[in-house]
Amino acid sequence: MNDNLTLPVSVEPSSGLVLLTYIIYGLHLFSAVTGVLTPAFVLTAFLTGWPSLIAVVLNYVKRGDTRGTYLESHFRWQIRTFWFSVLWMTISVLIALTFFGLPVAFIMVCMTGLWVLYRIIRGLLRMLDGRDIHLEGV
Repeated sequence: MNDNLTLPVSVEPSSGLVLLTYIIYGLHLFSAVTGVLTPAFVLTAFLTGWPSLIAVVLNYVKRGDTRGTYLESHFRWQIRTFWFSVLWMTISVLIALTFFGLPVAFIMVCMTGLWVLYRIIRGLLRMLDGRDIHLEGV
């Protein structure tokens, strides 16, 4: 079963829902950029910053309203970005618990932080074009 297929968009989303999607991207971006501008890492700021946590809650609360619109793929993209970040952070912490794993964990956290920034920026660019996210991969 391939759950990465993009469903045909048949419903035009309301302007309020489009604005909310931009706000959610903005909250995620604010958290991630905080990690770049401070000694915190992008990933830790993204996962523990209140703006990202609020954004994920909004994603879950409003995702039913996006069904059948191009925003549905954006909500899925945002939710997956958050949860895969949690997964990679957890793996990094487990690796860091070993003596030799600390440098590897540091690299993993940095790479995941770059991945988070990529996904936020890619999603915003697709939103600016009024297009969905084609979910070829995660």
